[in-house]
Amino acid sequence: MAHTHENDIKVINSLIATTLDSMKGYRDACEDTNGTHSQLFLSMADERSRVASDLQAHVRSHGGEPEDHSTTSGALHRGFMNLKDAVTGSDDKAVINEVERGEDHIKDKYETALKDENLSPDCRAVVERAYQSVREGHDRVSAIKHATA
Repeated sequence: MAHTHENDIKVINSLIATTLDSMKGYRDACEDTNGTHSQLFLSMADERSRVASDLQAHVRSHGGEPEDHSTTSGALHRGFMNLKDAVTGSDDKAVINEVERGEDHIKDKYETALKDENLSPDCRAVVERAYQSVREGHDRVSAIKHATA
């Protein structure tokens, strides 16, 4: 398989946008909880910001222009959640459910990227490191959800 910087940059930029969505989602969730999980969500947002910064640095090091915005679908989802909260109100369980849904999405995006046979070895290593953090976050949120069920 031919490995190209263009493919690496495209894949990583997609992950950057999704990771920025996740960061914003955690910040929104921090505001939506009744203080129960706000510190954890703030910490998770900071971690996602760090992951996005690492991915952006990798894109720059390969001569690319790193993504610096979240996705349109992420913004639409947050808008829908704000509308739903205005109509139905939000409780911690509903917030945890939405955070877990977001975690499932980001985990799937990273797993799909890791299946790309055209990723260069150094790009794959960067994505795998970022995926470690994503998987840990997913597992933490899943544990919280099951503890509050």
